[in-house]
Amino acid sequence: MRPALLDLIGGLTDDDLPAYVYDLPALRQHVHAIRAALPERVELLYAAKANSDPRIVRALTPYVDGFEVASGGELGHVRGLAPEAPIAFGGPGKTPAELARALEAGAERLHIESEHELRLLITLLGDRNTDVLLRVNLPVDLGQVALAMGGHPSPFGMDPTQLDRCLELIATAPGIRLRGLHLHLASGLQDQAQLTLIDEMLTWAKDWAQERAVDLAEMNVGGGMGVDYAHPHTVFDWSAFGAGLHSLLARHPHVILRIEPGRSVTAYCGWYVTQVLDIKSSQGEAFAVLRGGTHHLRTPAAKQHDQPFEVLPDDAWPQLWDRPEAHDEPVTLVGQLCTPKDVLARRVMVKRLRVGDRVAFAMAGAYAWNISHHAFLMHPHPTFHHLDDAEVPEVPVTGVPCAPRMP
Repeated sequence: MRPALLDLIGGLTDDDLPAYVYDLPALRQHVHAIRAALPERVELLYAAKANSDPRIVRALTPYVDGFEVASGGELGHVRGLAPEAPIAFGGPGKTPAELARALEAGAERLHIESEHELRLLITLLGDRNTDVLLRVNLPVDLGQVALAMGGHPSPFGMDPTQLDRCLELIATAPGIRLRGLHLHLASGLQDQAQLTLIDEMLTWAKDWAQERAVDLAEMNVGGGMGVDYAHPHTVFDWSAFGAGLHSLLARHPHVILRIEPGRSVTAYCGWYVTQVLDIKSSQGEAFAVLRGGTHHLRTPAAKQHDQPFEVLPDDAWPQLWDRPEAHDEPVTLVGQLCTPKDVLARRVMVKRLRVGDRVAFAMAGAYAWNISHHAFLMHPHPTFHHLDDAEVPEVPVTGVPCAPRMP
């Protein structure tokens, strides 16, 4: 944790905790490096579902080619923050109201998940035009992946055999322009595994398009770039990935490739900062009970991992009695919830941890607050703070944010 972050956290009172702290300069530096590593024919969209915090969205806007949203709420939220940014609307189960809203908002791309969804879009289109990608679930062997969106029976996309019927429907609807295919199949892949899968997808798509005399102008291969919570300093190799994409695209000279990462963009810019309320021993094991818990930071419970953290010692103890502490021993860090599943990190060695010390959980910038069950036990929501070296005036937000906006 760099000094500027420590200074910001040091200025927080106990009543400010738990708190989310976002390092916006680090985020800008990271996404700039990602953009610089990618070939010219690769478009970078940010998957807003990873973290739709307004200041994060605005910080990313100059560096990305657009945003991927997966609901009408996300669509309105992002459009309000970045009115000119291209938006791709994906995800299964779009309602008629959401499709109509996407058409009215001028979403640049609609990712169509089924023949039924395509028919529904046609009925709503009227005299408007829209560009679509057909999402395909290829029956490929993905091996061991963190999260499989396809390659097996799945609610995401459609089987290749169902594409021909969609082509017939598009031929009867002059307002629908087929731009290409969407082929996001897996998440949690490192650079070489990601490149191997993209190569297989592009080869399949090229053969499919040639057989049907279809011009595929672009391919969206999704996101899913690996984030390793067990080794927080091991970051997806964007330079190697970009070099590999350059070689792949040489074999597909007329295709624009789109990627839409989320977690790998913002995970590293966020910290969940809280405080030790109690330390106790139970049948020979040490437990630290913290303010907040997995109803604020759902990631470790959702992914079944130990969230990496730093201990920030606090020596301001009233000295009324010796405060409980743990020394050179494994400690399980839990929250305040009345469930044994409220675990943030399990049996992690600590040099020293005391009641009153603060704990800063790293890699909390994606799929953290926005996927958590905020109302459980009605604890206060965390406060939100942004470290920024380029302060800008607040922009009024329209639409429906994915989570309440906190101070």
